[in-house]
Amino acid sequence: MSANREDDRGLNVDDDGFLTYPEVWTEETARVLAAREGLGQLSEEHLAILRYLREYYRRHRFFPIVRAICRSVHQPRTCVTDGFPDPVTAWKLAGLPNPGEEVLGFRSWEPLGY
Repeated sequence: MSANREDDRGLNVDDDGFLTYPEVWTEETARVLAAREGLGQLSEEHLAILRYLREYYRRHRFFPIVRAICRSVHQPRTCVTDGFPDPVTAWKLAGLPNPGEEVLGFRSWEPLGY
C-alpha cells in the first residue's frame, strides 16, 4: 500500500499519485491532476468521461467496460482511448482510489484489446 502525502499543489495523494480522499474530488482537482500527468487542458468531453467513471464506481465499485463509457456519455466509441493515454490515468484523473498493483500493470490499452 502506498503512503499518503500532500503533494506540491496541496492535494493529498498516495505514492502513485492517486487521491487519498476521493470524496474531495472536483473538476478543478481533475485539471490539476491532468497537468501533473502532462495532459494539458481537459475538455468538457474529458470531464464528462471522468464524471461517468466516478458515478459508475460509486454504484459498482469497479471500472466500466470502456466502450460502454463512450455510449453513456454520447461520444464516439473511441472516446476513452483517444482522450487518455491509458485506463489507469483516466481512473486517476477521476479521483478514484488506487486500484492496486495488479491493475497498475495496465499502463497500455493493449491488454484490453486496443
